[in-house]
Amino acid sequence: MKKLLTYALLFFLATQAFAQDPIFSQFYAMPLQINPAFAGSALAPRAGLAYRNQWTGFQSAYRTYAAYYEQSFDRLNSGIGFHLEGDNAGDGIFKTNRFSGAYAYRLKVNDFIALKLGLELGVHQVNLNWDKLLFPDQLDAVNGISYNTEEIRPDMTSRTDLDISSGLLLLSEKFYLGVGLKHLNTPSQSILRLKNNLVPGLPIRYTFHGGTELIVKKGNKRQEASFVSPNFLFVAQGPYKQLNVGAYASLGPVFAGTWFRHTFRNSDAVILLVGFREGPFKIGISYDATVSGLANNAGGTFELTLGLLFRNKKRPDINDCTRMFQ
Repeated sequence: MKKLLTYALLFFLATQAFAQDPIFSQFYAMPLQINPAFAGSALAPRAGLAYRNQWTGFQSAYRTYAAYYEQSFDRLNSGIGFHLEGDNAGDGIFKTNRFSGAYAYRLKVNDFIALKLGLELGVHQVNLNWDKLLFPDQLDAVNGISYNTEEIRPDMTSRTDLDISSGLLLLSEKFYLGVGLKHLNTPSQSILRLKNNLVPGLPIRYTFHGGTELIVKKGNKRQEASFVSPNFLFVAQGPYKQLNVGAYASLGPVFAGTWFRHTFRNSDAVILLVGFREGPFKIGISYDATVSGLANNAGGTFELTLGLLFRNKKRPDINDCTRMFQ
C-alpha cells in the first residue's frame, strides 16, 4: 500500500507541474530566470549552472537543471543573455524544457539611478511519458499495480511553443527593485487535447524582487568588499504564490545566506546557504528545510550552483548594489 501511495503522489506531483515554474532557492545564481532585465547588469560577462533536487523524501519527485550566459555592451547601453532550463517532474513523468534569449536596454535616469528594460524570446517544450502514468484501472488493493490499462495513448505526447517574457529593473548604488513577467503569451501545455484543447495555457508568472546592500568592510585591489544584502522575492503564478524574505552575506571568499519562504497557504521552508568564491569562480550549496505538513515525508531540498564572472579590464569597478548576483 505504501508503494501504491508513493506512485499516486508522484503522479499528483507531475500534474501540478502543468501550472507553475520551478523557482531556485538560490535565485541570485540564475538571474535571468526571474527577470530578463538582468541581462548585462554585471558590466562583465558571467555564466552559471544550477541543479535542484526538490523533496528528497520522494524518489526523484522534482529535479531541475539550468544554465545561463550574459554580458554587457557598454557602448550600446545594452546587455544580452541566454538561458536554458530543464525540469523533470514525477520521476520523468512530465518534462519541461525552455531555451530563451534575452535583451536588456539600460536607460540612465541620473548619475545615481538606471532603469533596465528587458525582453525575452524563447521556446517552451513539454513532454509527457505516457508509459509511466498510472490510471485507476491499474490499481488493485489485492494484486497491487497492473501494467494493463484501457486508456488510449494519445497521438501527441509532446509539444513546443513560443514563449515571450519581459521585465523592468531599477538599479542604484543603494538598492535594486525589479518586476518580471514570464509567459506573456501563456504558451499551451495541453498535449492530451482535453475539452477540445481549450485548456488554459501556462499562467503568466509575476515576479517582484528587491534588496539593498550594507557595506561591512570596504574592499581594495586584493580583496573585495564584505557586505550584507537584505532582500525579498515574491512570485505569483495562477493560484500559486510564494514570498522569500532573508539576507545574503559576503565576507571575503566566504558567503552565506538564510531566507524564509511562505506560500500564503502555509509556512513552507527555511533556506540555508553557504558558499565559497575564489577569483572568478563561485560555488554555492543550499538546503531547504521543510517546515510545512510535508516535512515528515517530503524531506528537504538541495541545490548546487556554479558561477563564473569574467573580469572587464575596461570596467574593473563592477561592484554595485547587485553584487550578490555576481
